[in-house]
Amino acid sequence: MMHEADSRITPDIEKKFVHGVYDAIAPHFSSTRFAKWPKVASFLESLLPGSLIIDAGCGNGKYLGLNPRCFFLGCDLSSPLVSICSERGNEVLVADTLCLPYRNESFDAAISIAVLHHLSTEERRKKAIEELARVIVRGGKILITVWAVEQEDKTLLSKWTPLMSKYSEEWVGAGIKSKSSKQLAAPLQSIEEQKTLNVASDSDDMVKMIRRVSFEHDSKQVSVQLTACNSVEQQDYFVPWHLPFHRAEIAGASAGAVASGLARKDDKKAAIVYDRYYHVFAEGELERLVSKVDGVAIFDSFFDKSNWCVVLQKV
Repeated sequence: MMHEADSRITPDIEKKFVHGVYDAIAPHFSSTRFAKWPKVASFLESLLPGSLIIDAGCGNGKYLGLNPRCFFLGCDLSSPLVSICSERGNEVLVADTLCLPYRNESFDAAISIAVLHHLSTEERRKKAIEELARVIVRGGKILITVWAVEQEDKTLLSKWTPLMSKYSEEWVGAGIKSKSSKQLAAPLQSIEEQKTLNVASDSDDMVKMIRRVSFEHDSKQVSVQLTACNSVEQQDYFVPWHLPFHRAEIAGASAGAVASGLARKDDKKAAIVYDRYYHVFAEGELERLVSKVDGVAIFDSFFDKSNWCVVLQKV
């Protein structure tokens, strides 16, 4: 298990398949993210007038300013997404949710919407919750939502690539490179982090292998190769994002992304496909994780639109 001191070191799988991908797809991703979840809106609207709220992992900022009686600050690790937020007049900055640049007890409430499932270890997910608890006042509330493995649309799992345990062990670590590490040959132009990112020399082979053992349908069953992924307990996946060719060409980074193994072409769908890392949560897992965080209590928990959600209160 990762030590507490190492929990802030970003594993390579997050650098490449979370940070790198969202930087590359930011404009297209933002164009698809406009609908507000009723449960999130209800939480924000329930807060007292004048409350200061932090949206940690704010994405394109669709929840910033939702309650006009409150004040909002947002942060995200994706500089392109933060730029989109800023252009819309929001108060935002680039920051890591595991190391929030705010003083203790600065906010009255916090939200973390669809963020924790992009963190690849339990220790990092726990640290992110601890940071949210640190920056809110006593009595303040935190809303956290994560994708559930119990998807309402059962066909979705068949479109995701299971991350095999062998490669999970190699990639989900403290970001320390092996002796055979090498720099990516063609890093994405839009990703500053990639300029210094070293990825294990087997990384491209790993991605190709995972894709080979991804779900392959025949008329009745999924490929038997899936059994190697322990499908019953499978919770770590690559989830595809299809960036249409015309948008990919505008972005100008797709050729480098394909060359570096960050993305692949799908001519049938006329898109560049990026894989995003997800750890999807099982029933009860989020509550168990929260129970390990000092100073917070579960105020409410529920399942909503294929997401597990908790409302915490700082005590």
